[in-house]
Amino acid sequence: MHIREYRHQDWPRLCEIHDAARRDELRASGLMEAFLSLEQAAATEGLFDAQVVVAEVDGRVLGFAAYSPQELTWLYCDPSAYRQGTGRALLRHVIDASEDELYTEVLAGNAAALALYLSEGFSVVRKVEGQLAGNEAYAATAYYLRRVHAA
Repeated sequence: MHIREYRHQDWPRLCEIHDAARRDELRASGLMEAFLSLEQAAATEGLFDAQVVVAEVDGRVLGFAAYSPQELTWLYCDPSAYRQGTGRALLRHVIDASEDELYTEVLAGNAAALALYLSEGFSVVRKVEGQLAGNEAYAATAYYLRRVHAA
């Protein structure tokens, strides 16, 4: 697996990955009606305000992540690549690139994502309730997570 910087020509593939994986995420959280495509959400949710990387195998993009030095803002994998190390490889890349602390949020109900983050040293700081980021018409519950670099 190769993690590399996002390229403009990756855009259609990112849309495919996000839209399929986001549906799974929202289904698990009971929020399917809140779905927005990546085309709809990228600008309002600040995808490109962060560093964007992709994970590829044999030239095929299987996932992507967006992050700043202290926050992981996006991490999505093609459903065909679930539980094959794509998400973990992206997460470890972000951890290695982060500063002393790294934060992220996971929707309540997304047990697979929560398990991945906890297995990589994140801990739940608090449970938050409010409006779904990017689609504020919907109420959501999420876990705010933090990971501190080992000394």
